[in-house]
This record gives sequence, C-alpha cells and structure tokens, in this order.
Amino acid sequence: MKINLVSDLDVKKYDGMIIPMDEGNISLKSIDLPFEYLLESKKLEAKDGNACSFTARINDDYIETSLIVIGEKHKGSYRKLLKLFGDAFRDLKKRKSESMAIVIDNGSAKESSQMVMAALEAAAMADYSFDKFKTDKKDKGVISVDVIVKNPDVYPNIETEAAVLASSNLTARELVNLPANLLYPETLAEKVLDLGRTKGFEVEVLGFEKIKELGMEAYLSVARASSREPKFIIMRYSGNPGSDEILGYVGKGLTFDSGGLSIKSTKGMVGMKGDMGGAAAVICAMSAIAEMKLKINVTAVVAACENMISGSSYRPGDIIGSMGGKSIFIGNTDAEGRLTLIDAMHYIVSKENVSRVLDVATLTGAALKCTGTEASVAISNNDEFFNLTDNGFTMSGEQIWRMPIFDEYKEMIKHEEADLTNIAGDPGTITAGLFVGDFNNGLPWVHVDIAGTFWAEKTKGILSKGGTGAAVRPLYYLAKQLAE
Repeated sequence: MKINLVSDLDVKKYDGMIIPMDEGNISLKSIDLPFEYLLESKKLEAKDGNACSFTARINDDYIETSLIVIGEKHKGSYRKLLKLFGDAFRDLKKRKSESMAIVIDNGSAKESSQMVMAALEAAAMADYSFDKFKTDKKDKGVISVDVIVKNPDVYPNIETEAAVLASSNLTARELVNLPANLLYPETLAEKVLDLGRTKGFEVEVLGFEKIKELGMEAYLSVARASSREPKFIIMRYSGNPGSDEILGYVGKGLTFDSGGLSIKSTKGMVGMKGDMGGAAAVICAMSAIAEMKLKINVTAVVAACENMISGSSYRPGDIIGSMGGKSIFIGNTDAEGRLTLIDAMHYIVSKENVSRVLDVATLTGAALKCTGTEASVAISNNDEFFNLTDNGFTMSGEQIWRMPIFDEYKEMIKHEEADLTNIAGDPGTITAGLFVGDFNNGLPWVHVDIAGTFWAEKTKGILSKGGTGAAVRPLYYLAKQLAE
C-alpha cells in the first residue's frame, strides 16, 4: 500500500474519494458534487459524525465517493477522527476502489495536523486483515492513497511518523494474531532480534540457565511445565547517551496460557495465543521509538514463556520464591502473568537502572468489568508519570482510565503463609497490578491492563477482527513527551 501527502487534486487519477466537511459548511469549491440533492433527499444529514456514500460523475469519470461530516466533537477527538476515516476507507475498499484521494484541502473542512495525521494513519491501519493462512484468499491488489493538503511542507515528518506508527501497530497485531504453534518464546525472540537489527535498537536474549542464575524463580515456576524454553528478552535504545535518565517498559510475554493446573475451559483457552499482547506493545513501541530516533533512552524487557501442564507444573498451594526475594503463595496457577512480571520488574529496576517504569499486560479478565473493550485500565503511584501516560493514550486515539490505590487493597495481596499471594480477590484488576507494583523499588510507576483492549471481536474503524496493537502508539507518545 502506498500513502502519500500531495498538494494537487487531479480527479482523473482516482477511482475513490474521501471528503471531510465541516458540520456548518457542506460545500466544495474545487469539486462539483450534488449537495443540494443529497441534503434534500436526506441521503446526507449535515450532523457531526454522519457519512454518505455514492457514485459521483465528475466530467466523464465515475468516482466512488464518501463524504464525512466533522463537527467540533470530532475535531476535538483523535479517536473519533480515526474511526471516521477508517470507516470511510473500508467503505471505498468494499466498492473496489484501488486509487483513493482523501481531500482535506477542499475549501470546506478546516485543515489541521491532527486531521492530516488521522487520515494517514487510518488508511494504513484500516487496510490490515489477518488472512495469511487462508489458501483461497483473493488478491487484494495494490491500493494507493493520496492525502490532499494545501501545502505538504507545513507538515514536516508527518508522513514518516504516521507510516512508522501504523506499521508498528500492525506488527503488534500480527504478533498477537499468530497461533501459538508458530509464535512461542524462541520464535518471538528471533522476531525481536530481527526488529532490533532493522530498526536500530540492541537486543539481548537470555535462556534458561541465565534466567535461573538470576534467581527468577517466579518466572521459571510458570515456565517449567512447557517443553518450550523460556526466553528473557532485553531491548535497549540509547537515543540520548548524555543523559542518565532511562525509561523502562515491561511487557507480559505469555505466548500461550492454558491456565496451568487451574486449567481454563476450551473457550477460554482459544484466544490465549494473544496473552503476549503486552510484550507486543513494548516490542513494537521500541521499534517506533528507534525508527523515529527519539532523543531518549529506553529499556524494555519481556519474560517470554508458556503456561502449560505437565508433571513439572507448579501447583495451587505451592509457595515459591522470586528474584526480588519475596515468597509467594500460589492461590491459582492461572494468575501466572503477574509472576513473570514481578521478576521482569525486579530485573529492570535493579539491573538496568531505569528512572521510571511502565508495565503493560493482558493481566485480568476483571479489567473488562471495569472499562469493557473501549479503554485500558491503569493504576499508578505517581501523578506526573500517569498524566504523561494518559496524554500518550489521548494523542494516539486510545483510552485509559486510572483506578484508585487504597491501603486496604495493598493489604489484600499479603498472605499468612508467605509474603504475598498471587490471587487476592476483588477488586482483581487493582490487586493484580499492586502485586506487580510491589517490585518496582519505589520508582515512578504505571501499570496498564489491556485485557479488554488487546482484541477486537469485529471489524470497525481502524480495527480488524483480532489483535488491535493496543498501547503501541501510546507508549511511543509517552517516550516522545519525555524526549529532549
């Protein structure tokens, strides 16, 4: 797919057009379209967020056209702009358009960097589908998209940044969508090594013996039942060598989760190839950060493994250790992600000297009870760091909501037989996050639970059914805000 930012509209070049218009100004100066008919026939209502599709005849050419009405509500929301442009792109694609123009400089819709960025990103992200294993898939053809603006030079680097962010998001979706027989700790590590080489960040992969030597007992307790060797993946990007400040990212990397001896149902297990959505987020955010050469130092880690069942499985009722030295009572082997995260968290704060740390994970089904599928859940011990994270989500068109941390919740993760328990009860999203946060060494910290947002059940807007690439772009924008 080719997406370009251009200044001239030559209608003859295209078989499809997307035209955004201001809610109070349904007209065009450069293109003659039947607005009076559309409005009188009620095919187009001049209300914010409405859309209208038809085949237009311009001179001797017929062009599939999608009009979208943008009012103040949508202008103020990058999320809503992405959805409008994504839906319009999909509509034209269904009508077999292969050469499209998104006409932002049309004498009606007010041009802005936000609208231009939304058009560029939406076209790239809405074009994705996971069909690589279908033997009867149809040739999609090559779709080209020109985004028409008055003066492309006003937007330096916007094409590059949009392309990098969209590509990073789609890579994360692909990782989440890949089945667990193809994506497991070793192959995930190989993909990260390849990304590091091509995007420009350092990658180190530790195997079983080194993980054991580091004392990561909690992580290995989860990993030991699988025939697949765990891989601890370390990514380092030094974009500002003169600074001692290092931003830390930790991603949950369960490439498959059976639930262990606390086994999931078949229905609950089918989607567990995506239990590494947090890993995909930090891996692909690192790719975008490095490719855009942000002036910041970032280190990310992923404790990749499978949670399987064998004679070596850890058991409910076990008491295990951790790299951080605390003992843990195992109340449920399906609360495994937090066990891998605490060793990853202790490693990054004690060995990599990060200044602040964010972990992202498909951690709890309870997150769906908090915010459903439309927002990720967060807890944090630092207002400033959370606000920057929140800004990053808003800038990317994703949503996040912060939960409270009360002293009573902190008491719930303690256990009478061990220092901590891995299953503390309701509110489960908060107590699970606090369990991970107990190993952050007091650093500014944000925990993001994407269990409700990492997967889409249906195709809409910029999302296709399957992995969403949740948190990739927000983590990029967080780093961008902190960059010098």
